[in-house]
Amino acid sequence: MNRYPVWKYLLIAIALLLGALYTAPNYFGESPALQVTSGRSTINVTSATTTLVEDALKRAGIPTTATSLEGSGHSTSVRARFAGTDEQFKAKLALERDLNRDPANPDYIVTVNLVKNTPVWMQKINALPMNLGLDLRGGVHFLLQVDTRAVLDAKVKGIQAAVRNQLRDKNVRHAGIERVGNNIEVRFRDAETRVAARDVLAPQTDLALADAADGADLKLVVTLKPEALKRTVEEGVKQNIVTLSKRINELGTTEPIIQQQGADRIVVQLPGVQDVARAKDIIGRTATLELRMVDSSVTPGTELSAAIPLNSELFTEGRGAPIVVSKDVILTGDYISSAVASFDQNQQPAVSLDLNGDGGRIIRQATRDNVGKRMAILLKEKGKYSVLSAPTIQSELGSTFQITNMGTSEDANELALLLRSGALSAPMEFIEERVIGPQLGAENIERGLHSTVWGFVAIAIFMILYYHLVGFFSALALAANVLFLLAILSMMQITLTLPGIAAIALALGMAIDANVLINERIREELRAGQPPQAAISAGFKHAWDTIFDSNVTTLIVGLALLVFGSGAVRGFAVVHCLGILTSMFSAVFVARGFVNGWYGRKKKLTKMSIGTVWAEGLTSPNKQQANQE
Repeated sequence: MNRYPVWKYLLIAIALLLGALYTAPNYFGESPALQVTSGRSTINVTSATTTLVEDALKRAGIPTTATSLEGSGHSTSVRARFAGTDEQFKAKLALERDLNRDPANPDYIVTVNLVKNTPVWMQKINALPMNLGLDLRGGVHFLLQVDTRAVLDAKVKGIQAAVRNQLRDKNVRHAGIERVGNNIEVRFRDAETRVAARDVLAPQTDLALADAADGADLKLVVTLKPEALKRTVEEGVKQNIVTLSKRINELGTTEPIIQQQGADRIVVQLPGVQDVARAKDIIGRTATLELRMVDSSVTPGTELSAAIPLNSELFTEGRGAPIVVSKDVILTGDYISSAVASFDQNQQPAVSLDLNGDGGRIIRQATRDNVGKRMAILLKEKGKYSVLSAPTIQSELGSTFQITNMGTSEDANELALLLRSGALSAPMEFIEERVIGPQLGAENIERGLHSTVWGFVAIAIFMILYYHLVGFFSALALAANVLFLLAILSMMQITLTLPGIAAIALALGMAIDANVLINERIREELRAGQPPQAAISAGFKHAWDTIFDSNVTTLIVGLALLVFGSGAVRGFAVVHCLGILTSMFSAVFVARGFVNGWYGRKKKLTKMSIGTVWAEGLTSPNKQQANQE
């Protein structure tokens, strides 16, 4: 009746072992470290960089506990670990001095951070410590304001260019196109031409068209519809969030929080990062592409000494430099809809670009008129240019073409990543910034740990005193519940914050509530005259319905917090929902496994240790303690 099959005991044992294994990484702590990443898109971090870092530290006489190359592609970095923070900061100064030729334009970025001490064999099976939030680990908090006017300005400029191109493609003649505020005004000499222009532009559902007049001239006023204006701003903010997410990995933080706040603000939290200046530099780092024609009037080989024409400029950085190109930009990265690393017809690394409709028209017209001439492909990053290549235009290009002569596959992958992340859709202003020290985070962890531990101890003492041996089994099941919850949080790499610790403490109380229901139900069965074995079976069976109903209703509330909440509320909701699931498993399945393992092997069980079983009509509790050891 109360005997589990062997597979159920094996399941409990395996669950406990896995829980202990995936909880263990949280006890290894962290070491001070430095992360060295590329400061320019034209510089790669390779094994040779690891050698440079080790040599620089040896010359400075700074010992390291470990140096390794981590990551892949554009996110590759060199990690150097140290015994203490003194060595960490001395090493930062030494590396910045030895690795960078120009401090104002560094080749490598050296970032201070913390590295987890989890053994390698645990990392291979994905046994990693929980991520800690800003309030527990310390770090940097930014609140950024997106310049939505710049988003609208860029959109209106794009509409103006699109209107001009569409009317030219359809041979609709106009008397001029000008921008007035956020409106585009197209002038015409006669009504018939205006009607033709309206027919050309009408399929664009985001545009509102209105007729107007200015003296003898007729006008067609093109504006963005209100819903399109709102969508443009929303998409601009979202693009900035995506761009920040792709670039923030260079700081070495594994649990950044990047989320929208309100209509035009973005919150960035970087736990473990203490260097505010470096963080701000990385957040603002993006890259975009520019295509310009090479100035053929300057003889190759004499660029550095020849007089540069007024409408041209000299670039000396990059594999295609030195070179003189026109200041007139043919195409920018804003027209790129996709960038993928690929191979050219000679199976050499290349980057395949897909342009949007306007970009395709622009590049076709530019290359149609310049076949046989060279076109420079420039990468603009942090206001500085580098020349990727300067190929000769062999034929008219379309909306899809390749950038060849990329050197290696890693170079092609990195350029594709930079172009996909692109530039920020609009400038952002730092309106709030603060640093939370690691000491404050350590105090929060200590207080949260103490409150949880003492809460568990108080509950365990009460259960043992009130329910005796069965209460001890309930305390063991409660400990298993905490173990399972911590293991799941570690396996899923969920960021734990102070509200999350509060949710763990709440999960303890809710988990023991299920055991109280089970124990009291067993007492009722004993009071009704049932033998102990039948009372145990009926107690777990009948209490399950109540436990299930109460936990499901609480889970619904937790899911509502998870779906509709934000920030700290969502952090609480995640741990709360997981705690409900683990408590149901531990209170019913694991707790009964302990009880069955102790009492189920006794064929003739006449009494059990579950505290005093009160019988109706007794004048003193000392007169009857039925079915009690």
